[in-house]
Amino acid sequence: MSEDARSERSRGAGEPHRFSVVDLTVRNGVAVAEIDNPPINLITPELFGDLRALPDRVENDDDVRVLVLRSANPQFFIAHYDVEQILAAPIDGTPRRGTELRGFHRMCERYRTMAVPTICEIDGRVGGGGGELAASCDMRFGTVAGTVLCQMEVPIGILPGGTGTQRLPHLVGLGRAMEIVLAGDDIDGATLAQWGWLNRALPAGELRAFVDDLAARIAGFPPEAVARAKASVLAATADPTDGLLTEAFLFQETLRFPSAHQRMRAFLAAGGQTVEGELRVGAIAGELGPDPESDSGTGPGAAAP
Repeated sequence: MSEDARSERSRGAGEPHRFSVVDLTVRNGVAVAEIDNPPINLITPELFGDLRALPDRVENDDDVRVLVLRSANPQFFIAHYDVEQILAAPIDGTPRRGTELRGFHRMCERYRTMAVPTICEIDGRVGGGGGELAASCDMRFGTVAGTVLCQMEVPIGILPGGTGTQRLPHLVGLGRAMEIVLAGDDIDGATLAQWGWLNRALPAGELRAFVDDLAARIAGFPPEAVARAKASVLAATADPTDGLLTEAFLFQETLRFPSAHQRMRAFLAAGGQTVEGELRVGAIAGELGPDPESDSGTGPGAAAP
């Protein structure tokens, strides 16, 4: 068999690879990463580890031309970061503004800057860190009725600290970004497409075929041209590092307010991180109500920047 034939057979159907909670398959130049972390695709340490390892795996495979992220769960793309993990984060000492990107920021930047185009297929709910990961990818497609975004961080006392405050203004404009971040409520697929967060909101049943066709089309073009075209488009926007470092610093400040821990625990007690609760997460966020300490103007919330 010739080298060209072996290469074509390899590109035709690669062996599936199982990370901890993500299944990766490669066929005809398209890598599909299917997220399967029941019951709601919460960003646990296992999923975070998989998402962090995925870009290296993809970029080191010469047969991959496009990466598609999708979910095995029809109700949830990615719910959000595990609030229990956030509650367990160390808060000793005074937060300091960093000089380089770390953790979740660094992972999201890999999806934004990697040479391989990244497409999110979002048929279901997405929020918190899941919304931030999706916003870091090159393209997002959803459905009119099924796709829902909820950046629910502010109602639970923190802020979208995994790129959200920096990505959203570029995608939807400053005023709409403020609404998404500060209201912490559900935004439906039709509105997300109108605002520019989704490239398109398709009718139910058409999303998978559309994404597959688009990925196959891009995978059929010269990868050298695709990579350089992506890099050139990204050059039209400013380097986000400075803003991300500010976001990380302000996020660390919110973690040190007692109200943040109180509200995160109240969120969990109200059904957060259960299937039933997450299907109405925007409503739960609203039901948490105002922070009594902040109302007085003398509590921790009054000191927030």
